Amino acid sequence: MKAMIFAAGLGTRFKPWTDEHPKALALINGKSLLQRNIEYLQQYGIREVIVNVHHFAGQIYDAIKENNGWGSTLYISDEQDRLLDTGGGLLKVKRWLNNKEPFITLNADILTDLDLDKLIAFHRQHRPLISMAVTNRQTSRYFLFDENGRLQGWRNKKTGEERGPFLKNKTKRLIEKAYSCVVVFEPSVFSYIPFTGKFSLVDLYLALAEDHTILGYDHIGDKLVDVGKPENVPVAESLFL
Repeated sequence: MKAMIFAAGLGTRFKPWTDEHPKALALINGKSLLQRNIEYLQQYGIREVIVNVHHFAGQIYDAIKENNGWGSTLYISDEQDRLLDTGGGLLKVKRWLNNKEPFITLNADILTDLDLDKLIAFHRQHRPLISMAVTNRQTSRYFLFDENGRLQGWRNKKTGEERGPFLKNKTKRLIEKAYSCVVVFEPSVFSYIPFTGKFSLVDLYLALAEDHTILGYDHIGDKLVDVGKPENVPVAESLFL
């Protein structure tokens, strides 16, 4: 199985570090976020990984070379000319990921001990197009699922914005879940992507949800830290030694 790590973002929430470095190289107890996620994938036998880069891309190139990929075979998807967001970044590496096996995506700035074997087993059992890891933690933006765990839409609690193909049915009970940014895709997803250029995975999920099964996999109880802000570094360092 192959994986993609999204590491191209500008890291605006992680200033001042990101004024001079890519967020993916921020250190947690002496190891970069990128290294930690590569080693996380290695625990599940995943050693072929593609990493997209944009912001201070050269530093990521250098870190990978100096550390021999931390024991994995790493490929770079270079977005220095144009930042494509998560969905566009995924579409750009279609040729590399589009084979017979499911593949995994994760964000460089998320640390978790989610059991990938269990997520993959869930995906193989239920056979959706996409299986996304979720929990019921507090956040400002939620994906909305029905009682069978199928994606129905998305909600921003701060603005009240709602999007999704099934939200017209106001009598239907919807369950809010927070997105963990660890996802299993069937390679056939590339046949259904209606966008080109720059777009987010959120846009993609909502565009596909009506005609294709997208399921949430609840991994409540696992460690998960969004290291998107400097104030979350001490939290991450307390959980990931």
